[in-house]
Amino acid sequence: MSTTDSRPIAPNAYRLLYAGFMAILASGVGFSVRGGVLKQWANEFGFTMTELGGITGGGLTGFGLVIIVTSLLADKIGYGKIMISAFVLHFISAVLTLGAPAAFDAGGKEAAYWCLFAAMLIFSIGNGLCEAVVNPLTATLFPKNKTHYLNILHAGWPAGLVLGGLASFFMDAKANSAGEIIRHAVDWKIQMSLFLIPVIAYGIMLFGQKFPRSEASAAGLSIGQMVSTLVAPLFIFLLVIHAMVGYVELGTDSWIAKITGSIMGSNARGLALFVYTSMLMFILRFVAGPIVHRISPLGLLFTSALLGAAGLTLLGRAEEVIGCVIAATVYACGKTFLWPTMLAVGSERFPKAGAVGIGLLGGVGMLSAGMLGGPAIGFQQDYYASHELRSVSEETFSRYKADGENSFMGIKTVGLNGTKVKVLEDDGKELARVVKLYEEQKKVDENVNHLASWWETAAPEAEKDKPLVTEAGIFGGRKALKLTAYIPLTMAGCYLFLILCFRFTGGYQAIHLNESPESLGTGES
Repeated sequence: MSTTDSRPIAPNAYRLLYAGFMAILASGVGFSVRGGVLKQWANEFGFTMTELGGITGGGLTGFGLVIIVTSLLADKIGYGKIMISAFVLHFISAVLTLGAPAAFDAGGKEAAYWCLFAAMLIFSIGNGLCEAVVNPLTATLFPKNKTHYLNILHAGWPAGLVLGGLASFFMDAKANSAGEIIRHAVDWKIQMSLFLIPVIAYGIMLFGQKFPRSEASAAGLSIGQMVSTLVAPLFIFLLVIHAMVGYVELGTDSWIAKITGSIMGSNARGLALFVYTSMLMFILRFVAGPIVHRISPLGLLFTSALLGAAGLTLLGRAEEVIGCVIAATVYACGKTFLWPTMLAVGSERFPKAGAVGIGLLGGVGMLSAGMLGGPAIGFQQDYYASHELRSVSEETFSRYKADGENSFMGIKTVGLNGTKVKVLEDDGKELARVVKLYEEQKKVDENVNHLASWWETAAPEAEKDKPLVTEAGIFGGRKALKLTAYIPLTMAGCYLFLILCFRFTGGYQAIHLNESPESLGTGES
């Protein structure tokens, strides 16, 4: 092939590309729906923001580890076998998730926490297996146009966020102008099962297909030779940057709908804004190729990082709906191209690394999101919300504080109890409904009884407490977004450094392995 030839190297390339798209879409649906049911989990199981952050982090940590390990063995095991394993694990994760209420009945909040954590971990392992296959597969199928097609592949992520967000929007509770609930939320167990639809779709699309090996494997390079190419200072620097990408993109996505919903005074508005920005990302990822041809991959990354920092800063200062919409639009335009374009840069500059290199980049990004991004942003909300409420009213804080301390990287704080805050938000209406229902069924639930007893003492102060607790939560969310904005700002500095370095050495250019289409197109089925 000539260096300008962007044709795929296999006859089933587009079917494999869009099967990978559906696999990533399944991840996005699960991720988005989970974000929409966090309040239901807090209400049902009594989780704090930090505990919810731990669960969402569990959905990303295993993701990263599996991508790294599987990438080392992908060519040897075979892409088809790996995707079958992912298919099975996605179903197991659904079973565990649906079992959380039974775990809560048997062992309380801690049992429910670990059940959901395990479910998210297994879900993320399935996602990781998919990611370890579809990224090097796409880079192999389209060796002369990696940035464009990796962005199309990863358009499946915002597409999943849109579908999951719409599901959450229409299945969420609805209240009238007086704050009275006129439609109860669809059970979160139904919502969380929706991700199985695209799982079945990618399983059907991949059935009986042949998969090519990675470029490096097809060229005869061993795993040791692939790994040896990754000790270069440039690749290590790219790993550091991609860890920041994972923190700022996926870590923020875990919380953005909740935070903006609080600022705009409506959880539904937060979900609607999340759907809008995800749709914007979905559309933009199909035009990455033409943009890159004009400003280069590094130029696109530099611009994106600046927009990401500006968007998060604006979100942290937004006070009204229009301000949130403008800020979220800027942020969405910034984060759209970061993840897939970083994978393309790593693959273009280190083609001899094969599936190992692109897998290591993706794995580090996911590890950062799971171990740092999600938990850190959740902890920051707890930390600043509780400190703000405590500074305003020690008495109110004592009524709504969590039972124990949360910690992150050695810093400790006592957050707010999610269940109690939820009771305050609707003035105890849902709690009263549950208590009445249990009385009619002659059912005894110690957790509900304990909460009802607490509300009897807290209700007389609710009119005073409610605005204080609400403002404290908003303050914590805004502060977390402002702090997160420093991450893409640092990334922009890193990209600028790389642009200048390449300019002094002749400019950025993709490196290609001189392999024939025939050798790259053979592989296992």
